[in-house]
Amino acid sequence: MGHIAGCYLAADIFARYHRMKGNEVLMVSGSDAHGTPITIRADQEGVEPQEVLERYHEQFLDTWKRLGISFDLFTSTHTANHQEVVQDFFLRLKEQGYIYPDTMLLAYCAGCDRYLPDRYVEGTCPHCRNERARGDQCDNCGHTLDPIELVDPFCSICRDTPSFRDSEHFFLKLSAFQEPLLDWVNQQPHWRPNVANSTRSFLQGGLKDRAITRDLTWGVPVPLEGYDDKRIYVWFEAVIGYLSAAVEWASRSGRTDAWTDYWKGGNARAYYFIGKDNIPFHSIIWPAMLMGYGGLNLPYDVPANEFLSLESRKFSTSQNWAIWVPDYLDRYDPDPLRYLLSINMPETGDTDFTWSEFVRRNNDELVATYGNLVNRVLRFTYRNFDGQVPVDAAAPEDAERALLQSTRDAMAAVDDSLAHTRFRAGVSQAFGLAQECNRYLDGRAPWQAIKTDRADAARALGTTIQALNCLKVMLAPYLPFSSQKLHEFLGFDGDVTNEPWNSDALITAIKPGGFLRNPSNLYAKLDDNVAEQEAAELGVSV
Repeated sequence: MGHIAGCYLAADIFARYHRMKGNEVLMVSGSDAHGTPITIRADQEGVEPQEVLERYHEQFLDTWKRLGISFDLFTSTHTANHQEVVQDFFLRLKEQGYIYPDTMLLAYCAGCDRYLPDRYVEGTCPHCRNERARGDQCDNCGHTLDPIELVDPFCSICRDTPSFRDSEHFFLKLSAFQEPLLDWVNQQPHWRPNVANSTRSFLQGGLKDRAITRDLTWGVPVPLEGYDDKRIYVWFEAVIGYLSAAVEWASRSGRTDAWTDYWKGGNARAYYFIGKDNIPFHSIIWPAMLMGYGGLNLPYDVPANEFLSLESRKFSTSQNWAIWVPDYLDRYDPDPLRYLLSINMPETGDTDFTWSEFVRRNNDELVATYGNLVNRVLRFTYRNFDGQVPVDAAAPEDAERALLQSTRDAMAAVDDSLAHTRFRAGVSQAFGLAQECNRYLDGRAPWQAIKTDRADAARALGTTIQALNCLKVMLAPYLPFSSQKLHEFLGFDGDVTNEPWNSDALITAIKPGGFLRNPSNLYAKLDDNVAEQEAAELGVSV
């Protein structure tokens, strides 16, 4: 769930919004096949890394579908296409003088009789003294590291202290990009402060050349003779997966050059949705690699989120302190989770997930505010106006004009928030309109008015239905499943994502006499004991 809150949900909301705006969108990612977690799990299970990769990759694909994460392609970095793109990148940078051979000290564990990948080495961070730092990065302060920099390093497998031995490897000349990167970063005023500030801090500390190969047998081979026992290291090749995924998508679509529209097109903007621990890889290292390669678009924005914690503790899969999304989806609907992680998205600071807040927001906001609004308007209308949008409506008065103007204003505000990756603000603005609709209905009270003035009741219901038709579009990037249901309740066929992002068009699409469908509940109310039961599974009380 931490990964969903950190990057995947924001990316999906953004992609869905831009598709609805009529923009051409390519949303890609993939399983990091050559990362250390794969090999650690394979070692633990006594199987080949590819078996672990394939098992989890299939789970990822199933989870994205069930949660509504709308990738154009979710691939992996263990494909022939990826290998070809990475090796081309390697050779191009080498030809340009940005990759060179040198010797380095690598961690060797006598107990395991092997060179250790960086993440197999743990110890104390030399910058912040975090005792759980890894050999590639400290999650506490965000500094990228080499294993030899760790204080009191040890092998994460057998706990022995590793020795460091000379080994020849290839290095990326990051130091050559110090000033170009700083100039480029200073030209990105739209970046979030946490991204811009941390990037400048890293750059001002000075960039060091980094080794991009390791003594491994799992990964992308070095495309040079004499290096059969070495592989291109994951921190270098994984980010190239964004490019290789676009190339693969284009090939699959039958338009092999289509990827260039996104990577070489002057009108294309590339957004990288990540967690804050990955900022330097996307705001420094990957841009440096792109600069060195030449001719490819640099990131336009890196809207990194802060961290999500669980019941006031940091997520830790190794300690099984986590909520696994497939487990969640076996018990609950996807939109309530998407809503909570949107309204609580860690955009500007760390946020916390608690089961009690999940139940409260589901019941008080999704069910009571929005779901109840839809329910009472559409059920009452369906029952009292022969399943149609009311025909005999009285002329609009100031209250109706005000509500429809608020609807237009809300849609413009949500539009602006989504365009600028302010996802919390966007969903709050949409729900603000839902609250205003409820207040309007309470004032008009069509269930009372229908007894004496049918036209007045019709006016109130018809106006609210027009607002609901706009709300379904505003909330479709956030709540795709329930927005589709509302779209169908309102009598429309097809996909809600094909609806125009235009408040006037949506208002006029609700025509008197238009047929509605008999509605059901958009959301299910949860028992209060759900929070207690789920928290108890974690070993905490609410």
